[in-house]
Amino acid sequence: MTRAFRFDRLFIGGEWVTPIDGGVRSSIDPATGESWGDVAYGGPQDIDRAVAAAREAFEGPWRRMSPWERAALLRRFADLYAASVEDLAQVETRDNGRAIRESRGDIGLHAQYYHWFASLADKLGGRTIPMDDSVHAFTSRLPVGVVGTITPWNVPLMAAAWKLGPALAAGCTVVLKPAEQTPASSLALAHLFEEAGFPAGVVNVVPGDGPTAGAHLVAHPQVDKIAFTGEGETAKTILRTGAETLKRFSFELGGKAPHILFADADLDQALNAATASAWTLCGQSCALGSRVLVERPIYDEVVDQFRQRAARVRVGIPQDPATHMGPQAHQQQLDKTLSYVGIGRDEGAELVTGGSRIERDGLAGGYFVEPTVFAGVAPDMRIAQEEIFGPVAALIPFDGEDEAVAIANGTRYGLTAGLWTRDTGRAHRVSQRIEAGMVWVNTYRYIRWSTPYGGVKQSGWGRENGIEALDSYLETRTTIVSTTGAFADPFAN
Repeated sequence: MTRAFRFDRLFIGGEWVTPIDGGVRSSIDPATGESWGDVAYGGPQDIDRAVAAAREAFEGPWRRMSPWERAALLRRFADLYAASVEDLAQVETRDNGRAIRESRGDIGLHAQYYHWFASLADKLGGRTIPMDDSVHAFTSRLPVGVVGTITPWNVPLMAAAWKLGPALAAGCTVVLKPAEQTPASSLALAHLFEEAGFPAGVVNVVPGDGPTAGAHLVAHPQVDKIAFTGEGETAKTILRTGAETLKRFSFELGGKAPHILFADADLDQALNAATASAWTLCGQSCALGSRVLVERPIYDEVVDQFRQRAARVRVGIPQDPATHMGPQAHQQQLDKTLSYVGIGRDEGAELVTGGSRIERDGLAGGYFVEPTVFAGVAPDMRIAQEEIFGPVAALIPFDGEDEAVAIANGTRYGLTAGLWTRDTGRAHRVSQRIEAGMVWVNTYRYIRWSTPYGGVKQSGWGRENGIEALDSYLETRTTIVSTTGAFADPFAN
């Protein structure tokens, strides 16, 4: 790395400070199972001072700053981010085990997210409401206030971009609490906000445990909104904790995406996408197509191709540019994935390939698992209903459009979906019937700053990215101005 990022302090009120009731812990490298550095963790008192700093900044310089000045700061930050991609990628790969080729590709796009939201900062106008000549009625869009952002361990920097970008463009201030398993990259991010010249307290970064620091952030009466990415059960706890203060919430939760391969698809391209979406990020993404729905005429061929392509996946040390797939991000996730392999076997699915921890020389200490394929999966099996978050593909046969749609919609999730067909009419018919916040046709996992992203059913509330992302960070105020100043005396008669 060329930048000397510091991880053993919290970033609060524009200063690097020692935790009050947190401490400094070792951060575990998932490729080795050993410590790779010391990282600061905060507790409730650290959250208190971060919220106080964010509130002071919101009521002071940030709120008074013109929208184009905020936009200029965001652009300066985005340029610094673009110049720091390699350093940020190295930190994130070391922290969560993502293959460096994936980290570079993903993080290399993040600056565009910040530029996109900077472009919207000075365009958040309201509207005039037609009434009669006696009044002028109009709306204004105002920032919600102090936002608590809680980001996940699988893609901490991407999740931060999706939350910090719209929050700052809207004029909010932020307390960022990254997942306790992967705190380092968010502290690296704080260095860039400091260098970009953001006023003190606009962005504060406090890693910490969910049940202590996270819960205190959610319950804090001076926090106006929580933006959370993670598990649905945690979201329910957040709702209960934050109910007393009637906060706003936006949630990006789990997924069990259907990836539908019709018999008339361009099969080679569909398989490229389906295998990528099964094993990218070691399966640790809620958008991945972990349920592969295959029309029966091509089912056997797809099963065979998955077996062959799994053997081509290079699993290895994530810092190696040749590695396709790194380890699971932590021991608990490895244990969870392996437990679901056992569940799949017990349910009667056919384990086509994989399913074991990798313990060969050089990888034995890390949390590595083989790319895994199950065939003969029934739609109601747990491996087809529950989010595993590991490199486990469940291949489900179907006959015709109606059955494909029924299986696709047959879970509590509704985040993303994909389908492959050469029939344009079928593409429109099926995509319109799928219950998901984003549907891809003849492509997969195409996500950009201007495309709204989010789920239906138990996959979330609200949208990230696109113009719609700003909605949950803004309040609407209606103003009515009399043009006459006259107000009749109700007691005149």
